[in-house]
Amino acid sequence: MTLAAKVLLLQLVVIVVLLVAVGVLSIRQSNADFAEERGDQMASVAEYVAVQDLVRTRLEEVRDGAERWQVAADLTSYAERGVRLSGATDVLVLGPDGTVLAATDASRVGERADLGGGEVRNGRSGTADVEPGGERRVAAYAPVISDARGDNGAVGAVVAEVAYPSVADQLSEAAPELGLFLGLGAVLGLAGTWVVSRVVRRSTRGLGTTELANLADQREALLHAIREGVVGVGTDGRVTVMNDAARATLGLEDAPDPVGRPVDALGLDPHVVALLTGEGGADARDALALVGHRVVVFNRGRASTGGRGIGTVTTLRDRTELVSLQSQLSSNLSITDTLRAQTHEFDNRLHTISGLVQLGEYDEVATLVGTLTRHRAEVGEHVAKRLADPAVAALVVAKHAVAEERGVTLELDPGSRLPALAPDLAADLTTVVGNLVDNAVDASAGGAEPAVELWIHADDDAVHVRVRDNGPGVPADLRDAVFVRGWSTKGEVLGGRGIGLPLVRLICTQRGGEVVVDDAEADGGGGAEFRVVLPVGGAVRQDGRP
Repeated sequence: MTLAAKVLLLQLVVIVVLLVAVGVLSIRQSNADFAEERGDQMASVAEYVAVQDLVRTRLEEVRDGAERWQVAADLTSYAERGVRLSGATDVLVLGPDGTVLAATDASRVGERADLGGGEVRNGRSGTADVEPGGERRVAAYAPVISDARGDNGAVGAVVAEVAYPSVADQLSEAAPELGLFLGLGAVLGLAGTWVVSRVVRRSTRGLGTTELANLADQREALLHAIREGVVGVGTDGRVTVMNDAARATLGLEDAPDPVGRPVDALGLDPHVVALLTGEGGADARDALALVGHRVVVFNRGRASTGGRGIGTVTTLRDRTELVSLQSQLSSNLSITDTLRAQTHEFDNRLHTISGLVQLGEYDEVATLVGTLTRHRAEVGEHVAKRLADPAVAALVVAKHAVAEERGVTLELDPGSRLPALAPDLAADLTTVVGNLVDNAVDASAGGAEPAVELWIHADDDAVHVRVRDNGPGVPADLRDAVFVRGWSTKGEVLGGRGIGLPLVRLICTQRGGEVVVDDAEADGGGGAEFRVVLPVGGAVRQDGRP
């Protein structure tokens, strides 16, 4: 059955239940009205019979010891008269002890009557529901007062009873009105149910409950099976969907279930919260953010139904491993660029030497070769005296060649001091220095007297790096974005996004350090200054060996 059909069936069941409840309440109300109306009539009949002089006299005789059979005939005639006058079911005349002395139903003579309480013995009348023989009746009782001795005592009582009508009688009596109400209710209920079923069918696109349940189960299985994180956020800023991959990526595995909670109450970085909630209204495409030690790519789109926005859906991809691969590729590209630069430089030098040889200028050849050799030796000696780690020193020499090819002066600060490092720290430091120097060279190239200054210094606790350039600098409003959003001065790079600076921050964060960017104007020339602190953590070799 479709959901609409089930709703229709359930609505019909509800209508039937309501109609039955209305019928029960109507019957109960009818019984209450019957008890009130007929109870008053029975009270009048009981009082009428109780005040008859002959009834009082005969009951006084019974009290004084007369045999009950001697007065039964006179008392029965009055009981029958009460029935004829009121249409009562039965009229009883009771003795002082509550025993039936006379009744229109002779089978009840001699039984003890249920008076519904002891009021009649105290000279008070009243009404009550009784069930003689299992039949429910309204009974009115009135005391028979004797004043023969002047004590105004009750010598007996008169009870008038009328049976409640049966349910069948009540239904047959109320059949026209009840049928009208039931029919009208059924028609209105069916019409309303049909309208509801149409609305439900349109809303569920004709799917049945089993199909909807299957769709929900498949959705849950799909969300929790895919490796990409999925986060749904409603228009009120609360999480509506978050799969296992998203919880793992955001570091919420051990936190309470985030579904139903505000995003800003999950303890996430404000930038991550903004990416998930869609502040600003625009969709996000391949936005990079650092979440803990992970580099995560966010893609956010708006969800709507019937043209009405219902929130946003964001996918999360952990690109930490990809960033590591890109770092390796970047290192390889750096080496390639260095070799290309050196090849280009050697070609130029060889062409020059070849020309001088052809011209016979052998003294000039010797001078040129000496100059080139001396320049390379000076650069290598300058770096080697200050940087004892071979990997870092080789990187700086290679970057010096690349910078020269692009017309940029790369200078290693004379105050730089670096001992030999453990392999893992050396690898991280070369990645940091390589990316910062590349960015600085790119930023300053093409300017007037482009220059980049590099300073590296290690103490017992950390390695400190400072890279300055005289390029255009980094605007204040982009100093966070350059680390988390793939901002790059290079334009289109790997994947269309800059990855070098996010990688630098990732390495610093993983080692418990930091990287900051500021203006380099204090030292003249403008540009940007990047400062890095990499905690050593016992990574410096004490003996200079691996």
